[in-house]
Amino acid sequence: MSPRRVAIAGAALSDTGRVDHATAYALHAQAARRALADAGGGITPDRIDGLASAGLGTLAPAEVAEYLGLRPTWTDSTSVGGATWEVMAAHAADAIAQGHANAVLLVYGSTARADLKAGRRTANLSFGSGGPLQFEVPYGHTLVAKYAMAARRHMHEYGTTLEQLAEVAVQARANAAANPDAMYRDPITVDDVLAGPVIADPFTKLHCCIRSDGGCAVLLVAEEMMADVPKRPVWVLGSGTSLSHTTMSEWDDFTVSPAAASGRDAFARAGVAPADIDLAEIYDAFTYMTLVTLEDLGFCAKGEGGAFVEKGRLLRDGELPVNTDGGGLSACHPGMRGLFLLVEAVRQLRGEAGEDRQVVRRDGTPPALAVASGTGGWFCSSGTVVLGRD
Repeated sequence: MSPRRVAIAGAALSDTGRVDHATAYALHAQAARRALADAGGGITPDRIDGLASAGLGTLAPAEVAEYLGLRPTWTDSTSVGGATWEVMAAHAADAIAQGHANAVLLVYGSTARADLKAGRRTANLSFGSGGPLQFEVPYGHTLVAKYAMAARRHMHEYGTTLEQLAEVAVQARANAAANPDAMYRDPITVDDVLAGPVIADPFTKLHCCIRSDGGCAVLLVAEEMMADVPKRPVWVLGSGTSLSHTTMSEWDDFTVSPAAASGRDAFARAGVAPADIDLAEIYDAFTYMTLVTLEDLGFCAKGEGGAFVEKGRLLRDGELPVNTDGGGLSACHPGMRGLFLLVEAVRQLRGEAGEDRQVVRRDGTPPALAVASGTGGWFCSSGTVVLGRD
């Protein structure tokens, strides 16, 4: 049997931003219902035979499936941080292509902000103190410090400046300004970013992602099921995944992320090149992530990311629109944000992003190709997915 084409039939957000009176399970359910509604109602819950979930409960996919009333025969609980959802999308697309599932729901929800505000959880200094990480934890080597070290190395190697890193935050906020779902929409300047309180040198507050609540869901289906979906199909054209390291001492080069491998494979399998891409949705827990991922995906040469992000290139109407919803720096970041990248890419490819923030090509049509690239840990993992419309 020839592999089947795989489409995204539905994509939706739950309530996002400040959500004080909902549980994470409720956000999962809300996002799932909205994704099915987005698919036009032609695919009912009983037709969903696959579920991918991570980050909630002791037995994440089992508990979420029970809460949603699903009985999937294919499941995935891969958990590799922010890259989780691109990796899961790759797994789901492979399963559907080979006939192991027909309709797979990827769903996520988190009340990270509300839990912290209510005292139900506290900020943590590290991801754990066992295994290889035990050799770093005693020195207070937090997640933000790891990213900050990597950014400093890039600055040392290539002359990247704080102003260039700040440009990433400024343009993300400009994109968020037109997004009614974004948590922060007021414009900021490079000077605003540089003048903020230092979190971990060289990062000030606005170099770092926001903390929000929220969830989202994406429904992937076999090609033949799109006959029951009135929406324009968004095809999964290619994907790639990669693991790099957990301890900083095992990271070969602080200026190279695992997206260099996942992106290479995703583009090759999709049969396209970076120059063909109309927009990019990139994981941006910190400004440096955007810059180095653009390099590693091949949108510019290694070391040229600083110059590339200048002059408004990342804006909705720029040369390469990036994080068109405002990203984790301004729109929302409830934890493992990777699934939000796929939702935004689908909306843009369908031409459904809204008049004020829809990316439009020179011929006046919506974008035809998009890439979503998620990063997990401190550049420990990467998943890249290339999407396209007919």
